[in-house]
Formats: sequence, structure tokens, C-alpha cells
Amino acid sequence: MNRTIDFDKSPDGLIPAIIQDALTGKVLMLGYMNAEAYEKTQAEKIVTFFSRSKQRLWTKGETSNNFLHVKNTLIDCDGDTILINATPDGPTCHTGADTCFEESNSGKVLFINHLRAVIKDRKTNPSSKSYTSELFKLGVNKVAQKVGEEAVELVIEAKDDNKELFLGEAADLFYHYLVLLEQKNYEFDEVLDVLISRHK
Repeated sequence: MNRTIDFDKSPDGLIPAIIQDALTGKVLMLGYMNAEAYEKTQAEKIVTFFSRSKQRLWTKGETSNNFLHVKNTLIDCDGDTILINATPDGPTCHTGADTCFEESNSGKVLFINHLRAVIKDRKTNPSSKSYTSELFKLGVNKVAQKVGEEAVELVIEAKDDNKELFLGEAADLFYHYLVLLEQKNYEFDEVLDVLISRHK
């Protein structure tokens, strides 16, 4: 659904813009945009606010180089609040904190959703140049075999003390595990539901 922003709802033409890290889901800051700031943000894919103290457009990072790179923009149901998913170049707050709410901006679990979407696309829109598409073409037995092979390789690396090799094998296992879930038409959330039910 395409929603439009009603800047006229505010007497000064300013609409709150919430900035959320696209990978961690953490709320980084809140700023305000007028129509010009919003258009500039969408055109350049760098977050620009209207500074109420300076009374001018202000691009976040123009002095610190800690820019906020726009990944996605959402408008709320009333058309008077903006949510921007972005990736920060560094700390967002002028105090040097990760966020303006003094929270640590760590964890990149939302990347899993991006990776799942890519895997799903490789299944529904196969490409001869895609390793993932080739796996799907080989069938469930081959995909399951790859998961087993990667699991064994991870176990072998666990016995040594090479962090780089261990993490590489862990990434390989996790990727092939997600491919297997997609091959079986199961959602990652269904696995999480099992873990959540066990945690209760």
C-alpha cells in the first residue's frame, strides 16, 4: 500500500521521523522532517532532517561523517509519522553513544530475514549462476547431505583453535540449514516457535 505523508497536519510542517537500524532493529534516534528534508532523504538515500534549533536542513553526519544510509521507508496509518530503516556509519548520538537512548546497538539478527528472502527468491526465480538455485535443483537429499557435511566440518574445526575457520564453517552450516528449511517449505519462525514453547 502506497501511503502519503500529510505534512499539513503539523502547524510548522514538521513530521517525526523514527530511525531504526535495518540490521539490529534498534531505534537509533528521533528527528523531524519537512517535505524538503523528506524529498532530499529519499533522493540521496542519506537521512536529512529539518533542525528545529538551526532552522535549516541538517544531514545527519554532516560534521561527524556518521551518516545514516536509508534502506527502507515506511509511513504510518495516519500519514503523520515516518519510520526509516537505515544502516549507520558509526555511533548515532552526538554523545558518542550507539543510539540516542543510550542502548547498545549490537546484534545483526535481522540480516537472517534478508538472507532468507534471498534464498526464497533463488528457489522461485532460479538462476544458472546461483549456487543456491543449483542446490535446489539437486533436490532435498543433496541439500540435506550438504548440511551434514558442513556440520561435520564445524565439529572438526571446533577441536582446533582457529577462530576464522570455525566461524567460516559455522556460517556455511547456518546457510545450508536455511536452504534446507526452504527446500522443505518450512519457515525459520516455526523452528523458533518450538524453541519458544520449550522455554516456557
